[in-house]
Amino acid sequence: MKIVVSLTGASGQIYGIRLLEYLSNSDVETHLIITPSARENIEIETDCSPDYVEGLADFCYDHMDFTAPVASGSFKHDGMVVIPCSIKTMSAIANSLNFNLVVRAADVALKERRKLVLVVRETPLHSGHLRTLASLSELGAVIFPPVPAFYTKPRSVEDIVNTTVGRVLDMLGIENDLYRPWMGRESISESELNL
Repeated sequence: MKIVVSLTGASGQIYGIRLLEYLSNSDVETHLIITPSARENIEIETDCSPDYVEGLADFCYDHMDFTAPVASGSFKHDGMVVIPCSIKTMSAIANSLNFNLVVRAADVALKERRKLVLVVRETPLHSGHLRTLASLSELGAVIFPPVPAFYTKPRSVEDIVNTTVGRVLDMLGIENDLYRPWMGRESISESELNL
């Protein structure tokens, strides 16, 4: 399995890093693009370096390298995730403004009818954002804001991140053990429910 992963300049770099950490211990081949703004945010928001993040991927491409394999529809992969996805990137993808490799690779995923998951990290959203997100959904993208789920009874930020990343992996068709799926109220003990 081959997955294209991109980190863009929104807050929430930990989501992309955790996804890459998980995939680095799997048989999934990862193709990574990190934008300059994402590189800066990785250093602002985490204790990781961009070099560490690149080291988690099988292949890395410069954000302006339009000769990279992921820029072409003839490069077959099983899906792409932009995690986190900035509003700038989301807007560019919606309008096919292929000004960098992230947007071009996402545009290719849409035109080739491959899975595209956008972990859009912005709040609140105005009407322009919402219209653009709706147009992306109509084009076939999965809009996946990283909204925490609390039925898992998270005890740390890591638990919250793992649940979101686990659900993103599910959307890409990748089995994982990062979170406990909801199996009904009966699957949770009384102590977990604080009864």
